[in-house]
Amino acid sequence: MEYIDFTNTAPAVATALRALSKAVDDAGLDKSLTELIKLRASQINGCAFCVQFHLNAARGLGVDQRKLDLVAAWRDAGIFSAREQAALAWTEALTKLSTESASDAVYAQVAGQFPAGELAHLSAAIANINAWNRIAVGLRFSPPAPAQPRSAA
Repeated sequence: MEYIDFTNTAPAVATALRALSKAVDDAGLDKSLTELIKLRASQINGCAFCVQFHLNAARGLGVDQRKLDLVAAWRDAGIFSAREQAALAWTEALTKLSTESASDAVYAQVAGQFPAGELAHLSAAIANINAWNRIAVGLRFSPPAPAQPRSAA
């Protein structure tokens, strides 16, 4: 099944998932940050559709290409801020719940960077991308076309 087929077959589900994403966006979390966490969760879950979708979105926002290239190795990259590192660690913890727990140390790290309201919305964004990953992988969505590189004007 393709993405468009899913949205046509289960429009209320697609609308609900998009509404959750909009709620996170409306809460004011930095869109570049949420694209990084969506990309990282999608890498972990092996979701080609979502990896390409969120690469396209991140590029459209002007996210630093080095960060997109190195998000899979963010711990060692030396280019992610403390806030981004905390968000990526939290993303990995919540995405890998079936094999690992979200440790107190990772929770303390993310709670030190994000006030309660932001942490709640960050957690919702992570839950949402994990839901999309499971749908896209399970139904075998084909990846969208890559975004065209932005030209230097």
